[in-house]
Amino acid sequence: MTFSEIGLIPELLNAVEDLGFQTAMPVQAEAIPVLLQQDTNLIALAQTGTGKTAAFGLPIIQKIDLEGKQTEALIICPTRELCIQIANDCKKFAKYIPSCSVVPVYGGASMELQIKELKKGAKIIVATPGRMNDLLSRGKVDISRIKYLVLDEADEMLNMGFKEDLDAILSQTPLEKNTLLFSATMPREVEEIADNYISNPVRIQIGSRNQGSDNVRHFYYLVHAKDRYLALKRIADYYPDIYAIIFCRTKVETQEVADMLIKDGYNADSLHGDLSQAQRDHVMSRFRLRNIQMLVATDVAARGLDVSNLTHVINYNLPDELEQYVHRSGRTGRADKQGISIAIINLEEKYKIKNIERLIRKSFEKARIPTGKEVCRKQLFNMINRVEQTVVNDQEIEDFLPEIVAKLSWLERDELIKKFVSLEFNRFLDYYRDAPDLNVDESKPAEKTRKSGVKNARSDKGGHFTRLYISLGHKDRIVPQRIIGLINDFTPRTRVEIGRIDIMDGFSYIEVDTKSVENVLDAFEGKFFKGRPLKVEVAEGRPQKKSRNKSVERRKDFNSKKS
Repeated sequence: MTFSEIGLIPELLNAVEDLGFQTAMPVQAEAIPVLLQQDTNLIALAQTGTGKTAAFGLPIIQKIDLEGKQTEALIICPTRELCIQIANDCKKFAKYIPSCSVVPVYGGASMELQIKELKKGAKIIVATPGRMNDLLSRGKVDISRIKYLVLDEADEMLNMGFKEDLDAILSQTPLEKNTLLFSATMPREVEEIADNYISNPVRIQIGSRNQGSDNVRHFYYLVHAKDRYLALKRIADYYPDIYAIIFCRTKVETQEVADMLIKDGYNADSLHGDLSQAQRDHVMSRFRLRNIQMLVATDVAARGLDVSNLTHVINYNLPDELEQYVHRSGRTGRADKQGISIAIINLEEKYKIKNIERLIRKSFEKARIPTGKEVCRKQLFNMINRVEQTVVNDQEIEDFLPEIVAKLSWLERDELIKKFVSLEFNRFLDYYRDAPDLNVDESKPAEKTRKSGVKNARSDKGGHFTRLYISLGHKDRIVPQRIIGLINDFTPRTRVEIGRIDIMDGFSYIEVDTKSVENVLDAFEGKFFKGRPLKVEVAEGRPQKKSRNKSVERRKDFNSKKS
């Protein structure tokens, strides 16, 4: 369906044509006619990067009352980057409708300046939950008469712990309004929001629930944990034109990986929560201009980023929340282009691949880390292709040619070619000359030795473990590996020994070496799981309940260098 067939007014159609859009994307073709033809609530399940902003932005701009200063629509999204992006898109859509004012409000920027903009009149407010709640509590914004409420990337907002902020914001909106919820995945928490706040919605589903994009191929590479960074380097070298986001679990690991890549000569940088807004903006500007080839990021920092033409998404570590993989992989393969999502895993993480396959209804292909010789060949012919495609400025180089020819005249043709090739190629030859095979042979049993960083944590019977209670159980679809992943995520610089894990319906017990108890308790303070506060405490005095599954002995160390 083309935009000219979709029912847009001429002003919007002209703006869309100015942006170069002709054919509506599936979510737009489904949502826009419905929202133009009727006043209705709507729930749309669609991947990130599928054109959702136009799906709700265009019909809202066409239908709102442009008289007066009253706010007509509120769009809530999880991050400042997405907030700015949505606001800019809506401004572009309203290019020929000057009375349609769009104001973004988000944290990390001057609240006073945002209040001034709101006082001028905002027909559409685009907001992050935290800043919107602050403005409401100060009485600086009125949303009591809005006609449209949009919850964009609802699953991300709940996953980030914004449930209370959303409840507070929604309580100040009128009962009579059109609520539009857009989400890439539909976990239980999003269903609860929909049940509580959205009555009789029209439902749109692009693809299957939680399903990944058809334009993305999924690969996993099986390596030893200690070789994870070497594998990343080899993958990057094998794809000379790589343009990728590399996802890590923690801020510390994100910075470490970025620093190592930069030290090794790659155009890389990091994006995580410790950066100031100015630093984030600078990094993202360089990344969008492709001055940075590889951006190493945490999930939280990367939320809301919209970067075109990514060739790869690389999971340096798989996320603990499997639904997050859908968001990660959805950042490539957009606008009908092909993308690649890569997971670098070890044997202990193999089960996660099967779980993700069930979630996204797509199969992973097992790939082999390329050998040093394969990398060298790929780099060599990439360089030759660049030489072939180099445009020669005859006029500028003409004056220098006689001297250059005289200087090189003693070389035979083949010798000259070899020298030019070797000028850049030698560093790859030197590095990869004796490069080991990084691939893990699954047919061989995994070694459990001290050399591999794993030891018998319960070899002594002196009881040097303390039993902790954690408010996660079978009902949360928790498995022992996920609990360990949370501990690893929240205590990246602490070496924690893990003992026995018992999982009940609503909670679990986990044994932690006594010297690490305080660190673990402090690390979990104020943390959330799928939008719900986590409770961790010493289990002394708690009743013993029989678990549905056999308890698990975790005979290993767990430290900041995660498997």
